[in-house]
Amino acid sequence: MKLRLETIGNGDQTSGQRRGRNHYSRLYRKFVFLTLICSLAPLFLVGWGIYIYYSGFSRMKIESYFKSQVDHHRGIIELFLRERTSDLQLVVFTQSPDYLQKTPNLRRIFNVMNREGSFFADLGIIDDQGRHLAYIGPYDLMGKNYSKTFWFNEVMKKGVYISDMFMGFRNAPHFIIAVLRTDGNRKWILRASIDTEYFRSLVENVKMGRTGEAYLSNREGILQTTPRFSGKIMENAPLPAVFFRKESGIGILETDRDDPNRRFPRQIVAYTWLENPRWKLVIKQDYSEAFRDANHANRAALIFLHLSLLVILIISVISTRYMIKVIKKRDEEADRLNRQLTQASKLASLGELSAGVAHEINNPLAIILTENQVIRDSVEEILTLDESFKTELFTSLSQVDAQVQRCNLITQNLLRFSRRTRSRLETVNLNAFLEEIIQLMEGRAKGMGIQFSADLEKDLPSFLSDPSQLQQVFLNLITNAFDAHDGKPYGTISISTRFNNQREGVEIVVTDTGSGIPPENMEKMFDPFFTTKPVGKGTGLGLSITYSIIKRLGGDISVQSEIGKGTQFNIFLPFMPPADVQENLDDVFVNPPSSA
Repeated sequence: MKLRLETIGNGDQTSGQRRGRNHYSRLYRKFVFLTLICSLAPLFLVGWGIYIYYSGFSRMKIESYFKSQVDHHRGIIELFLRERTSDLQLVVFTQSPDYLQKTPNLRRIFNVMNREGSFFADLGIIDDQGRHLAYIGPYDLMGKNYSKTFWFNEVMKKGVYISDMFMGFRNAPHFIIAVLRTDGNRKWILRASIDTEYFRSLVENVKMGRTGEAYLSNREGILQTTPRFSGKIMENAPLPAVFFRKESGIGILETDRDDPNRRFPRQIVAYTWLENPRWKLVIKQDYSEAFRDANHANRAALIFLHLSLLVILIISVISTRYMIKVIKKRDEEADRLNRQLTQASKLASLGELSAGVAHEINNPLAIILTENQVIRDSVEEILTLDESFKTELFTSLSQVDAQVQRCNLITQNLLRFSRRTRSRLETVNLNAFLEEIIQLMEGRAKGMGIQFSADLEKDLPSFLSDPSQLQQVFLNLITNAFDAHDGKPYGTISISTRFNNQREGVEIVVTDTGSGIPPENMEKMFDPFFTTKPVGKGTGLGLSITYSIIKRLGGDISVQSEIGKGTQFNIFLPFMPPADVQENLDDVFVNPPSSA
């Protein structure tokens, strides 16, 4: 009987051990399952939410970039055409046909208009019967009559006409800009052909990667420039006209294997229409290249997301095993004390541990892992996108579009001379100072046909003055001289310096060959807010400020002018400014002027 009881006891113990092992296995699976659910579900939701949002946001940013690129490039092309038209209008309305009919004169004007670049391929004077009166260019066109050409009739009706690309008498693709002038009963046309290769380089000057290209086409879909990859000039454009119904737009063009004209990779296309001529500017790029960085970031985000999932899974298994071992050990210790309380103690421990795991581990772990993934995604975005995008993402994702839209313009945009320097006295080498100012303004002067002439006395002694205020004085005078040459094809601005030993100072003379100042305005020249410039072009403060600065530095300024011949400003500056100026200025460098 005793043996039987022992056998039953051993059987109960084996059965209990088996039940214990099953219990711990189920508990282990539940812990792993609950840990994964509580950790992975938020991670999946946040990770995929960020992935979807970033994909949409990246597409919006890329489309916005394409739109700004096409708008900016349209502005460049339209500005080029307006400037070339203005060049022709300036010539046709400032020169007589008799003067232009002389080949040397026409050649001189042609060279001047091409001084900044090879804008024009040829230049010709045509009478109202379509006959060439004079011609400069590489083609033999003097004997040709244009009275039956389409562009001749257009310019006779409109006065100014920019044509589409056509072959013409030269049997080569080109387009022309023509301007009509009427003198009484006499009409004549100044016609110029734009250099095709120069214009093509201007249109294609868009950095759009390996597969990007830009081209122009007219209303009929005929190419006005040659794209990099698809088509040639004066052929049909590669994209369907139905894609360009609006004034401007952007979209994704899908490939069509059944259409031989659309067997190209998926592309992103941005377009806009020019005002005059009515040409369509198209910029396009393969979709895969345009979205390469965004797709790379998305792939990296997905890789990190899956790696995080794997790490969570491994940590969940390891931590659950450790907890099960702890629970099992505590259960075994409790069994030795009281078998009757073991089950209750186990259940209580399991309940407390379940609540503890759910609250103390699952939620903080989910938050930590989620924040870690967000940081990882953000780091990836920072490494692949520009600085402005990173700043906008950290500050306000909802305001990104509004912040980018101002720049192109960006670009479009730029304070170059905004830093305000403190007023101070320094030893000024006037000749070197004026040479720097002339260098600064020389580029603008060349664009206006104006030349600088400097007659600076050698060994002119340096003197004590305020260079920032002197810079403002001379920039005001030179800017006024530029404005005085409006309507003139050329001019000269002369600057001379002389040492005045009697007055212990220096004399500066600034002379221009502009339109001059009427006598009735001479007394008002230095009055505040007095200006003869059109509304919006001048404030009337430039000469007033100039007068105040010269007087404050202890000098004098006077003006002489003659209508049609130009204006002369005479300035005297002492070697030492007044004492009150020296006392009121900060950071004064009291270096004595060098001797003559």
